[in-house]
Amino acid sequence: MPRIFRSKSFKATLPNSIAARYRRQLNKHPFLLFGLPFISTVVAGSFFLTPATALRYERYDRKNRQVSQEEALGIGKDRRKVDMREEYYRLQAKDLENWEQRRVKRLPGEIDGILE
Repeated sequence: MPRIFRSKSFKATLPNSIAARYRRQLNKHPFLLFGLPFISTVVAGSFFLTPATALRYERYDRKNRQVSQEEALGIGKDRRKVDMREEYYRLQAKDLENWEQRRVKRLPGEIDGILE
């Protein structure tokens, strides 16, 4: 004999529990018990996240302001423009086979690495 699946409605084990009472009231007042808390959570979240977003943009502005201060000091002025072809031909013109190794002069008291 085949078994027939019957549709059973969900019933809480405890009819007077908080969840069962909430479920009953939710059927009567859906916006008040579901919609209003949801909307208030979204609105409150936007108010709490606003300072974090403002901090993010303030840091971004501060970083751009530092670059503009460097430009105001003239760090970027008088630099020659780099052309990749020009640099390539400059390296090709150098004689990389004939070179000699020289030691860098050390400051007084600095260890130069020579073992005696």
